[in-house]
Amino acid sequence: MKANQFIFGALVTGACLSGCSTSKKLTAANTPEFPKFDYEAHRGGRGLMPENTIPAMKHAIDLNVTTLELDMNITKDKKVVVSHDPYFNPDITTTPEGKHLTMSEARKRLLYSMTYDSIRKYDVGIKPDPHFPQRKNVAVVKPLLADLIDEAEAYAATKGRKMFYDMEIKSSKAGDNIRHPEPEEFVNLVFKVLKDKKVLDRTVIQSFDIRPLQIIHKRYPEVKLSYLVGKKTAADVNKRMEELGFNPYIYSVQYDAITPEMVKACHDRNIKIIAWTPNTEQDFKALTDMGVDGIITDYPNLYHLSK
Repeated sequence: MKANQFIFGALVTGACLSGCSTSKKLTAANTPEFPKFDYEAHRGGRGLMPENTIPAMKHAIDLNVTTLELDMNITKDKKVVVSHDPYFNPDITTTPEGKHLTMSEARKRLLYSMTYDSIRKYDVGIKPDPHFPQRKNVAVVKPLLADLIDEAEAYAATKGRKMFYDMEIKSSKAGDNIRHPEPEEFVNLVFKVLKDKKVLDRTVIQSFDIRPLQIIHKRYPEVKLSYLVGKKTAADVNKRMEELGFNPYIYSVQYDAITPEMVKACHDRNIKIIAWTPNTEQDFKALTDMGVDGIITDYPNLYHLSK
């Protein structure tokens, strides 16, 4: 553990990595510098705390990550709620009546068809997550993005810190007007919150769906964007950039698909490459040896970054 920590720490503190073409627009004196090595708590560190919740984000801040990663969906009353799934995940949900859901029951509870007042009656932290036995089980609800930012900002301030955020827009063509609004409205709702909370200059917007990324790039070219890709499509970096239509700030790739050639292809385009979701020290070392610019992990306790 200590040997790996030393190696990883040296890479974090010594790395001097390239930004994308939009980075010059974000280097004003009052704009925080993006982390040289981006160490993100995936969904707030879902291996340790209930995913995408305020307690998870506070716990991740305690572990000195640079960035809080989270997912966004939209409610029936047009509020931005922090949730990976567009419905209630049966693995972690307890109903207002204290019952658990089957998969078919859960999928019928679409967040986009429910008001937030209804959503907040469901618990997503008491039921043990079978995929993460180390996770602490606490009573907690899916938060609104605005509330999560308020709580994270206030808590980070007590530590003398300002956090970066990596926020995923959970959309797809198949889900338009069923699981979520169309991309234009989705983007508008998210950006209203980010502007109101004054965290836009510390936020990366990521998505597997290129449509919201293209909308944001056109309307807000100064905003950092991350193109999320899975193992099957990640290898051909040039093709992915052609379909996107521009070079994003970050190419965020399933960790076991990353190769030295992929890292070089990204850096040749002045794009950062970040790995999701390595969860062992061995994977951390292999990825940093290849020169990745950051990792998104379920276990942010595996390495404590120095402030």
